Amino acid sequence: MSMPETFTRNDATTGSEWWRSAVIYQIYPRSFADQSGDGIGDLPGITSRLDDLRDLGIDAIWLSPFMTSPQKDAGYDVADYCDVDPLFGTLADFDTMLAAAHERNIRVIVDLVPNHSSDQHVWFQQALAAAPGSPERERYMFRDGKGDNGEIAPNNWESVFGGPAWTRTTNADGTPGQWYLHIFDSSQPDFNWNNEEVREEFRRILRFWLDRGVDGFRVDVAHGMVKADGLPDYTPNPDGGSMGGDSADVPYWGQDGVHDIYRDWNKLLAEYDGDRALCGEAWLPTIEQTTKWVRPGEMHQTFNFAYLETPWQPAAQRAVITESLLRYGAVGAPSTWVLSNHDVVRHATRLALTIDNPQGEGIGPNTPGPRPDAALGLRRARAASTMMLALPGSAYLYQGEELGLPEVIDLPDDARQDPTWFRTNKKRYGRDGCRVPLPWVGNAPAFGFNETGEAWLPQPVGFAAFARDVQRGVKESTLSLYTNALTLRADFGLGTGTLEWNDQYGSDVVAFKNGDIEVITNFGAAPVELGDKTVLIASEPDIDGAVLTDVTVWVRDV
Repeated sequence: MSMPETFTRNDATTGSEWWRSAVIYQIYPRSFADQSGDGIGDLPGITSRLDDLRDLGIDAIWLSPFMTSPQKDAGYDVADYCDVDPLFGTLADFDTMLAAAHERNIRVIVDLVPNHSSDQHVWFQQALAAAPGSPERERYMFRDGKGDNGEIAPNNWESVFGGPAWTRTTNADGTPGQWYLHIFDSSQPDFNWNNEEVREEFRRILRFWLDRGVDGFRVDVAHGMVKADGLPDYTPNPDGGSMGGDSADVPYWGQDGVHDIYRDWNKLLAEYDGDRALCGEAWLPTIEQTTKWVRPGEMHQTFNFAYLETPWQPAAQRAVITESLLRYGAVGAPSTWVLSNHDVVRHATRLALTIDNPQGEGIGPNTPGPRPDAALGLRRARAASTMMLALPGSAYLYQGEELGLPEVIDLPDDARQDPTWFRTNKKRYGRDGCRVPLPWVGNAPAFGFNETGEAWLPQPVGFAAFARDVQRGVKESTLSLYTNALTLRADFGLGTGTLEWNDQYGSDVVAFKNGDIEVITNFGAAPVELGDKTVLIASEPDIDGAVLTDVTVWVRDV
């Protein structure tokens, strides 16, 4: 699309809903804080650290899956959608955590995984025991195979995690049976969303958590669920993203029928007070396509993955911000901004990579190309985050980014647990490197993750320097940078503000005004002199009146 030289965002908000401007902090429960000491984070651990999140200044937390699961995919394989996995605690622990968060004015969003269940879910076990064509099998995507004896999979679809997307069953008498679809791991069979029983079951699940008091849902694979009629063959672009950003016509992503589901859910949430929210994980080729998920009466937010994946270049950054505000504003929705999550290389490392890194591929000791420069990556990450937190709309933070945590590259092969690592025969490292348990205390066992020193993924020795207690109160620390930025963001109402580009600094600089604040990010070698402007925050200390390379500042006129 053609980009105007100067763009002003007229506030697209249609009300005061909290999710339009919230800063939402993603908690990956197994890696956040471990109260039990078994090496896996848990709900009591989250409760014990809520004061730290309140002090950081976030508005809400989003919890990655904590529901009953065999943990083949770190909880994204759900066996019981209405209970807590014993790894993480109990429903009572959840209620305690929820109440404690609300006491601190922190809202709680829970992850919902509707595209597929675990193969241990009672429904799938019933389906395996039932006959082809039975009501039990109609809840999932069972199909007869091709060939004389059904020995060929129903189509050529590939799993996101590598390998075929179909697995053949075995009948009770030992003969080969039907095939079932799993866009992800073979332990994650896809639901049949053309089945009304499936739709009604998820209405029940939504109500179960809403009745407990949750403030919304992050919907996993929100662009999935519905498949194209006839399940036609499809060969993905080998250079494209694994979650659907490579093409507009993937038969298992982005189908029109999925919008009926979210319109139904939107009405259900509207029955509850408190502006309950739906946020979609929708990996789609363009921002324009993604905004279809947040049209009036559908989802309230969707992740802006185009922004996350944009190169650290001034023209690209300005273009994606401009298009995001235009496209989301056109449907009356806020843009969201996100730089890291549990599926991508942490941006303190990613922004220093010199090679392409498709989503979900990860990096490791044998990744081609030079090792990313850690200092450069952190400098750019601090600048990127400082710019992001000044943008109108809602921002998502991934646990540990406020500490400047890098991707853990040198995990031992025998410690890796991501299904991607195994299903690609160890060709793709996967996502373990961004999921290593957090450091809280620099000189404690497991860096304060727990008291026993156990950790489900090994923490590198260098994590000591990033620990929260080491950074707390230190003016130059990344933790202080985030805390100060969130305070100023709230004080100046930047989340509900307007953006106006400022072109006076040249093409190597991205600069804009949001209300009384001017934000300047320098991508070039020449310093940007600030004159008599008052610096409110800078992504690097001691800038001495000028914005240096890979630095963002917020300033006001004297």
